[in-house]
Amino acid sequence: MLYPLIRSALFQFDAEKIHEQTIHALKKVSGTPFEALITQRLANKPVESMGITFPNPVGLAAGLDKNGECIDAFAAMGFGFIEIGTVTPRAQAGNDKPRLFRLEQAEGIINRMGFNNHGVDQLVENVKASRYRGVLGINIGKNKDTPVEQGSDDYLFCMEKVYAHASYITVNISSPNTPGLRSLQYGEALDELLAAIKTKQHDLQQRHLKYVPVVVKIAPDLSIEELIQVADSLVRHNIDGVIATNTTLDRALVTGLPYANEAGGLSGRPVQLKSTEIIRQLHSELRGALPIIGVGGIDSLMAAKEKRAAGATLLQVYSGFIYHGPKLIKNIVMGI
Repeated sequence: MLYPLIRSALFQFDAEKIHEQTIHALKKVSGTPFEALITQRLANKPVESMGITFPNPVGLAAGLDKNGECIDAFAAMGFGFIEIGTVTPRAQAGNDKPRLFRLEQAEGIINRMGFNNHGVDQLVENVKASRYRGVLGINIGKNKDTPVEQGSDDYLFCMEKVYAHASYITVNISSPNTPGLRSLQYGEALDELLAAIKTKQHDLQQRHLKYVPVVVKIAPDLSIEELIQVADSLVRHNIDGVIATNTTLDRALVTGLPYANEAGGLSGRPVQLKSTEIIRQLHSELRGALPIIGVGGIDSLMAAKEKRAAGATLLQVYSGFIYHGPKLIKNIVMGI
């Protein structure tokens, strides 16, 4: 009941400033008696996937806690798993501001952040400092000034750094906000990247004596033919899972709304149907070869059930969490 009032107040201010202040506040609250204000005790509804036991199927999507600064606070809210990042080898400021916009009438968000983060070394230190011992995904990307042809070097560098600290690693090749990044989803570029990642994964497994699954995050804007090719590559290279989907460039459902013409990726309610259809088609192509983590417009129990019915084993929320608060997690977990 309280969150709609809090949201109403927060939405009076610039989206990115409020995001930064919220992250700062959650850091301050973590580990103090005030953490009880955000704590939810949820029923254990375990899901086995990729050799991991997830306490419940609802996770936090990457992008909200880019640097892993609030892991403990988000854990207190009841997430079954938490994904931090996207992180790059070197710290980078991201794209010029303003770069984050709320489309309130559509319960959507447009962002063109551009992988702004403090760098992989700082993220690892933040992970080490957290008390969380649950399922932690670490989402990795490439620096903006790294040529796409050398992009695999950045992914392998990040894998080296985060492997010992991650429950699974997400390879983000689908953000629309890093020039040329999405080209890594296609053809030979994808095959070469996945081959390099699997070789690195094997080497790290031998060194650390543990297997950390690798998943790939894809865009919702792929054609059927492109999606078939992606599915084929994922299976051939024995990738452990796939996250469907990232944000969309499609503005068909938000035409005429304030900020609808801003450049960047659109998330939230407007991407719900597109994401679910990608999951459905992907599930048909994969035939159970690897699990799908469904994300994109999950703003209710019914939306979560639709993703699961389409073929998602696990779920992630971001924009729906911004609009509906921690209660969204509880509603989904209780209802599944």
